[in-house]
Amino acid sequence: MAEDEAKRYNIVKKEGKSFYFIGVTTTKSSIMKLFPLWMDALGYSDLKIYPYDLKIHDEPENYRKAVAQIKYDENCYGALVTTHKMDLYAAAKDMFDYFDPYAKLLDEISCISKNEGRLEGHAKDPITAGASYDYFIKKNYFENNNAEILIFGAGGSSIATVLHLINKKDEGDKPKKITVVNRSQPRLDHLKAIVEKVGTDIKFEYICNQDPKVNDEIMGALPEYSIVINATGMGKDIPGSPITNDGLFPKNGWAWEFNYRGELDFLHQAESQKETRGVKVEDGWVYFIHGWTQVIFQALHLTLTDELFDKLKRIADSIR
Repeated sequence: MAEDEAKRYNIVKKEGKSFYFIGVTTTKSSIMKLFPLWMDALGYSDLKIYPYDLKIHDEPENYRKAVAQIKYDENCYGALVTTHKMDLYAAAKDMFDYFDPYAKLLDEISCISKNEGRLEGHAKDPITAGASYDYFIKKNYFENNNAEILIFGAGGSSIATVLHLINKKDEGDKPKKITVVNRSQPRLDHLKAIVEKVGTDIKFEYICNQDPKVNDEIMGALPEYSIVINATGMGKDIPGSPITNDGLFPKNGWAWEFNYRGELDFLHQAESQKETRGVKVEDGWVYFIHGWTQVIFQALHLTLTDELFDKLKRIADSIR
């Protein structure tokens, strides 16, 4: 059966040890330059990274072929999946032997690894998003103000951020309200179902909209100090921004762009209001480092300590 499936998908075994990066424009990522440096630092100099691009919402068979490439090459350690996390899970979940609890809850995969012959799928974003969020939004941020959070996009990274906020133990770390705007209804419904399943006292509003001018209005109604997040992929995977150049960010609030490369229209829009509205801006660089280190250490079955993370971040910062 395995041999038949390997032949069906025309599996090409790489020479030496391999690790895949499944995305949309993977060759443009800093990881292509950074991965060999990290592997040298970790003692895995012979492990090479290979880009694997798929179209956004690609055909199910193409996702299955990507998984088969990893599954049937015994020298492959695994893969990081970006953009396609939910689509890949839906198309190829029967090809896996194990899913971690977050993968089951979220119906997505961001990390593919192997363990004693088993192909395993993990959803690392709740850990990654949480560590990145906590990097710049300090404790008790919501304690003394009525700030809210607005998230553009309802995909995996958006859901992960929502879960992190829901799981905050202290009330001072939770917003009273989170608004999520997405261009299509199904992903909003998926997010809503997850929120209802885990339960929370945070008020949620789900808005299906693809008109940037309407998004301007939604953002303009936010209280001072609120946090606005671009989790759409716009400005990297697809052109544009969820808002227009006329959109006003909350005074003294935060703008968090999940991407660190690309045109980054949303980031530049926020930066133009740093002085006039006191907007603080964060890009996706720390998110990028957390995301990759979580997946790599899972695939290599290593323990990620604070000391090791700081070491790898210094290497990453040196090439930025």
